[in-house]
Amino acid sequence: MSTLALHRATFRITDSDLEFMVLDQETMPEHFQGYQIVREGILDNHMMAEHGFDGSTPERFRDAGRISGFMKEFGPTADMQVFEGLDFVGATVTHLFETPEAVSGWIKDIFIKDFEENVGNSVGETQQLISVQKLETSGFYDESAALKILQGGPAGVMSSTVIDFRVGRLLGVAFIGSIGDQDRLKMASDLAYSLERRIVQVVLGAH
Repeated sequence: MSTLALHRATFRITDSDLEFMVLDQETMPEHFQGYQIVREGILDNHMMAEHGFDGSTPERFRDAGRISGFMKEFGPTADMQVFEGLDFVGATVTHLFETPEAVSGWIKDIFIKDFEENVGNSVGETQQLISVQKLETSGFYDESAALKILQGGPAGVMSSTVIDFRVGRLLGVAFIGSIGDQDRLKMASDLAYSLERRIVQVVLGAH
């Protein structure tokens, strides 16, 4: 199927389809098979604004063309040891936008720009955003971007690897959070590839 045909097919998608696109226990990469669901649910624009950087508002996200989203996060079970290098979260999110162009705008003007402009600022109550590094992505059906984010606090440094990719008017996000300064691009890419396959399956009517 051509990119244009797939883009057109995403206009049949509604926000009720999004929960079928994020990865569940069976479709998560092997590394996360022993993890458990720690959070899942709808991500509306109000929730996005509440958990966003200072200045984030539902109106800003609506104006950017974002309609809604759905997320599912996996984390270690209670008996897993906490250690340097532990991946404490693996998550996938699918967002629905009004147009494919709105997805591109979000990747550039909100995902990348907001992180870069907040380096040095507080994130949450006890964390500071230390650095943001753009990473090279490859192998995706359409546009994609990746960031490695370092943040620090009383408990030490944590790193996050986040990949955003476009499928028509859908935005897929794969996210891995790790203790310490870790290189997780390959693992995050594998997570994102699995998410992309699942999104396409649902777009083509396979849920």
